[in-house]
Amino acid sequence: MASFKIGIIGAGETGTPLLKQLLNAPFVEVVGVADLNAETQGMQLAKSRGVLVTHNGLDIAELGAKVDIIIDMTGSPKVREDLRRFMQFSGNTHTVIVHERVALLMLSLCTGTLVEPVHGEQSY
Repeated sequence: MASFKIGIIGAGETGTPLLKQLLNAPFVEVVGVADLNAETQGMQLAKSRGVLVTHNGLDIAELGAKVDIIIDMTGSPKVREDLRRFMQFSGNTHTVIVHERVALLMLSLCTGTLVEPVHGEQSY
């Protein structure tokens, strides 16, 4: 594996710092970013870097084995459930879904300080 192929769902205040780190990592290819708001800083950054942007996180899941890891940064139980359901019925056994809490743990370890979600628990 030459790189990790990553998709991010949720490119707002919580997802954008992670997106920035991923875009700058030479061993990561960001293959897609989704957010309901196309005007977020994360969506604009992804678009400027030629990354697929969409308002529907399932568009990223539909990439199938072209994405190794989908990071859900939305904080939304509905988004988590929709992703799980899609992956179960699609038969995709390659892609892993990473919950926002795991991503925040990894960001906290990298920065050496606790990184809290900015948005709190969301429902869409």
